Amino acid sequence: MFTFLRRLFGFLLLLTSLGVLAWGLWPALASQAAQAFTPSQMQLTEQPTQSEGGVGIQSAPGLPPAVPENRRVTLDYPVTMREGDSEVIRLTLETDAEGNLTPTALFEGHTTSEDTVQIPNVYDTHNVQIEARLDLPGASAIPAEAISLPLQPGQKVTFSWTIKPGQVGAYRGAVWLYLRFTPLAGGEEIRQALTSQALEVQVVNLFGIGGPTGRIMGLVGSALGSVISLDDVVKFLFGRKRRKKKNQSRRR
Repeated sequence: MFTFLRRLFGFLLLLTSLGVLAWGLWPALASQAAQAFTPSQMQLTEQPTQSEGGVGIQSAPGLPPAVPENRRVTLDYPVTMREGDSEVIRLTLETDAEGNLTPTALFEGHTTSEDTVQIPNVYDTHNVQIEARLDLPGASAIPAEAISLPLQPGQKVTFSWTIKPGQVGAYRGAVWLYLRFTPLAGGEEIRQALTSQALEVQVVNLFGIGGPTGRIMGLVGSALGSVISLDDVVKFLFGRKRRKKKNQSRRR
């Protein structure tokens, strides 16, 4: 009876520990959001102009230059994650798979449809950078400050943050993107908001057990449950080997 109860306890401990370990190792549920941008949405709306009093900001005469590519912003982030774990939020800005389109002008919020209007290439007159900032209150993020990377024609730009929320709950925030234009001829930098990508991360635990603790408990419990429930099997195997060695020695 005692042997049966011991085996039952070991078997239940093994199953429970394997379940906790699987929960601790299971990949976080992730989500992806994408948004497309045309050149007309990435125009330089204001340009610096030299005046007698110094450098000022005024509306650009004529048609302002723009990034001459279709671009797509893709945000990958965890929807749920375990308490105590860290996960990665990744944002990618790349050329749209549909290729480049001929930019069209915007007038008073309406796109011209009868005539195609060439928008000047902003790369010919400016250095372009893309700036990203993660705003997720309550969660620590690395890096915590804004990141700026150069934007080159046809090149992909990727930003990533490692987040570690402090406790169980819902964390709501956003990733902000800005375009920064610096004139090649010199002058003030212009910073324009491009988009804000909203996100929400749900942090959970298992009966008060976080991810790191769950993995340790799962490993230890699985090993202990295996020893208890498979003790007789181990003894049988070792006993069989010993008997085999004794028989071989007697034959000699």
